[in-house]
Amino acid sequence: MKTGGTESRVVEGKAKPRGKYPHVKRAGDFLFVSGTSARRADNTISGAEVDSLGTTRLDIRVQTRAVIENIRDILQSAGAQLEDVVEVSTHLVNMNDFAGYNDVYGEFFGYDGPARTTVAVHQLPHPHLLIEIKATAYKPLK
Repeated sequence: MKTGGTESRVVEGKAKPRGKYPHVKRAGDFLFVSGTSARRADNTISGAEVDSLGTTRLDIRVQTRAVIENIRDILQSAGAQLEDVVEVSTHLVNMNDFAGYNDVYGEFFGYDGPARTTVAVHQLPHPHLLIEIKATAYKPLK
């Protein structure tokens, strides 16, 4: 949907936003990806398993990979790639997960990658979510 020089997009095949906001918003040459989690289109969460006794196992590495892959897919829907990302802000529920997050992040980005901020938050919109990332990409219109 275009409005006043901007374009908003909810990406088919991705988890529907939990509020009235787009997955990605283009403003000129910049793409702003809304906070993205490891939630799948069917509302299950990558890296979250609950056994028959109700014991929950959460995996920051699996969730981080899923989040970055979701961001990649959202960017591709707007004609961009992860290489176009210039800034990310990451929210972790527990800073003890920083090392696992950082390891997986390094599989996708190097020192020439985006500027980055990582903060701890009290909680995210679902108790099985360990991480949420928002991203800004620079992809000039042709």
